[in-house]
Amino acid sequence: MTGPSHTSAKPREAILSRGRWPLLALPRPLKIYLCGIIALDLVAICVIAARTDLHVHDLLTFAALTFCGVVCIEATRRLGMPAGVSRDLLSAWWLPAALLLPPLYALLAPIPLQFLLQTRVRATVLYRRVFSAAAIGLSACAASAAFHGWIGDPVLLSSGGAGPIAVAVACAILFTVLNTALIAVAAHTADPKGRWSAVLWDRERLLLDAVELCLGVLVAVVCGLNLWLLLLVLPPVVLLQRSLLHAQLQAAARTDPKTGLLNAAAWQLEADTEIVRAQRTGETLALIIIDIDHFKRVNDTHGHLVGDQVLIEVAATLRSQLREYDVVGRFGGEEFVVLLPRADLTEARRIAERLRTRVGRMAVAADHVMVSVTVSAGVAIMNTHGEDLIELLAAADLALYRAKALGRDRICLPATPAPPRQRRADGTTGAIP
Repeated sequence: MTGPSHTSAKPREAILSRGRWPLLALPRPLKIYLCGIIALDLVAICVIAARTDLHVHDLLTFAALTFCGVVCIEATRRLGMPAGVSRDLLSAWWLPAALLLPPLYALLAPIPLQFLLQTRVRATVLYRRVFSAAAIGLSACAASAAFHGWIGDPVLLSSGGAGPIAVAVACAILFTVLNTALIAVAAHTADPKGRWSAVLWDRERLLLDAVELCLGVLVAVVCGLNLWLLLLVLPPVVLLQRSLLHAQLQAAARTDPKTGLLNAAAWQLEADTEIVRAQRTGETLALIIIDIDHFKRVNDTHGHLVGDQVLIEVAATLRSQLREYDVVGRFGGEEFVVLLPRADLTEARRIAERLRTRVGRMAVAADHVMVSVTVSAGVAIMNTHGEDLIELLAAADLALYRAKALGRDRICLPATPAPPRQRRADGTTGAIP
C-alpha cells in the first residue's frame, strides 16, 4: 500500500483531504471492509445493549477486568512500543469478560484498552485502533454467545468440571480464529498479491495464541471464584507481558524497519556464526550481494514512497525464494546481502539467477503506471574467493561492480579467486606469494 507520490496530478485539495483522513487514501475494497466491520460492531453494541439487563456484579467484574488491563498497559508503557511490535497479552482480560459476562461486555471490553493504547503508549492511525477494537469485540461477542448458549450459567466454569472448561477452551479458540481471520482479510485486501501465510499463523504466532488462550481461560476460572483473586493473577500476567514486549523489542532492534529483513549488524552476527560453523565442519558456503539497478531513478521519477515500496517488494521476493536457513539482510540503501550455507558454486549461481529473474518479474503500482526494476548481483564462495566474512564481502562486492560495469541485470563472480593460504612458521596464515 503506497500513498500518492509527489508526481500525482490529483487536485491539491484531494491530496490534503487524504492527508488529514488516511482512511480516504486506502483502496476502495479495503475502505468498504473496514467501515463494514466497524459499522457491524456498532450495530451489535446497540442491538445487544437494548436486550441486556445490567447487574451490579457484572459491572464490578467488568470494571475489575478493565482495571487489570489498564495496569498491564501502564506497567509496560515505559518500555515503549515501536511500530511493528503488536503482540500483547490483553486477551487475558478480554476472554474472561466474554466467558463470564453477557456478550455486551465482550463488545465493550476492547474499547477502553484500545483508547489507552492510543493515548498512553503509541498513537497510530486512528482507523486502525477503531478497527482493532471492532474486530476484537465481534470475535469476543461470538465466543461469548457460543459459551453462554452451550453452558448457560458461567458460574459452572469455576466449578472445575471438565465439560465447562473444555467448552471455554473451544470458545477461546473460536475467538482467536475469528479475530485472526478478520485482521488477515484486511491485510490481504490491502495487499492482494501477498501470501495468506504471511498474514495468518506461523509457528511463533501459533505459540503466542496458545499462551494467550490458556491464560485467558485460567484468569476466567480464577475470576469466577472470587474477584479479589485477580490481585494474585495480575502480577504474573504483567511479568509475562513485559517479557513478551521485551523480546519483541529485541527482535525489532535486529530488524530493518522498512523491509523486515535483518539489519546490517544483526546479519553480520548471523553470518559470522554460519562461517565459523562451515569452517569447523568443512561445508561449503556462498555469499551474494544484490543491488537494485538505477534505484535513484525510481525515487527521482516516482517519489520516495514508491521507492520504499520497491524495497519492500524486493525484500519479500528475496525472502520467498530462499531456504529457511539462508541468512538474508538489508545492507543499506538499495543493497541486500544473502548468505547461503551448504551452497557450492553451481547452487549459488542458480539461486542468484532465480532471485534476479523473480525480481525482474515483479511490478509496483505508482499512480497510473507499474514500476519494475532489475538487480545485479555478485557471488563469492568460501575457500575459493575468501576465507572469512570480510574477504567474502570484498570479493562479492568486486563481482557486483563487475556486473554493473558489464551492463547490469546480471550475475557475476570475482574476476580471479583469492590466492590460497598457507600456515607460516609463526602460526599465522597468509597468501602464498
